[in-house]
Amino acid sequence: MPVQYAQVDQQQLAIDINAIKETIGKPTFEDFQHLKKVERWGRWFAIFGYLTAWIFPLNILSALLISTANICRWANVAHPVMHGAYDKVPGIPERYTRKKFAKGWRRIVDWLDWIEPKSWDYEHNTMHHYNLGEKSDPDNIEINLRWLRESNIPMWLRYIIVISFASIWKIAYYSPQTLKITANAERAKRGEAQHTSFMRIGAWSPFFGDGFRLWTRCYLPYIGFRFVFMPLLFLPLGANAALNVLMASLLAEVFTNLHSFFIIVPNHSAEDIYRFEESSQGRGEFYLRQIIGTVNYNTGSDRIDFLHGWLNYQIEHHLFPSLPLNYYQKMQPLVKEICEKHNLPYRQDGVFKRAWMTIELMVGKTDQLVIKHA
Repeated sequence: MPVQYAQVDQQQLAIDINAIKETIGKPTFEDFQHLKKVERWGRWFAIFGYLTAWIFPLNILSALLISTANICRWANVAHPVMHGAYDKVPGIPERYTRKKFAKGWRRIVDWLDWIEPKSWDYEHNTMHHYNLGEKSDPDNIEINLRWLRESNIPMWLRYIIVISFASIWKIAYYSPQTLKITANAERAKRGEAQHTSFMRIGAWSPFFGDGFRLWTRCYLPYIGFRFVFMPLLFLPLGANAALNVLMASLLAEVFTNLHSFFIIVPNHSAEDIYRFEESSQGRGEFYLRQIIGTVNYNTGSDRIDFLHGWLNYQIEHHLFPSLPLNYYQKMQPLVKEICEKHNLPYRQDGVFKRAWMTIELMVGKTDQLVIKHA
């Protein structure tokens, strides 16, 4: 049933949501230790993945281990830390604060990925979180894929395009998209014209413009580390060992892209999720939009949450982006109660169900619900 948007008591909703922070208290060193435990899990996945990757070619198990480690580094560590989730915890190392994490040379040890940390920080933490479901939301799937949804491409081919895209989406979309948005913000400050799309020669050419930045700050550092440096470490065991590690690393990249696509993209995109044609006004409306514009996946133990990158608590995260991972487990029952009190849907389903609903939206089979005005 559609939300009676204008009838929601937004002021009371804001009071109720804000009260949650008082209930769960301030972050402590124990919360930071929880992050460290999750980080160790990811490192063990990486260690076992590489220690077995050299043995034989196309080692699927090793690729899955390496892939899971990659997801952990992004979703379970970089994501909350770059939101400043642990900044106020007394006594933590500075490298786990937003000010220091993945900055300068620390990018190599903190979070070396296809994505430039600075660009992802602006695209995700600022543009996405505070423009959720609006035209200015860079992750608005329905708008971004209008070219496919409204095309004359046969439906069967659209599905193939989406699944193929999911296997390379960090490389083909997320990296150049985040870079374009950050570069546009920098151009705006200089009074220069902005680029509306990264689908142009200048955005991909390694010889000039945004393309040079894409290759030197995103592609080449990651390619050099993941597909050159890591395989070469196993060269003393023989050329076949190094080649096997390279093959496992390439396969792990496909798994990482698919895994991250399935836990990230469906968070805000399906026929039962709202998008908005105007900006929100006030804290109450902001909270309302985070609830009806977001969906959770199944939740439970740390092990379940680890595999979901803690993105299965997306509603709670969007209400309070800068909280430690384990806080969302505490917040969930409280948020559910508030949604029930205000007759708001609290959507929560299995990740594969939500992924299929998102694919149906991407190919144009379904449409999102739209709030045209308050």
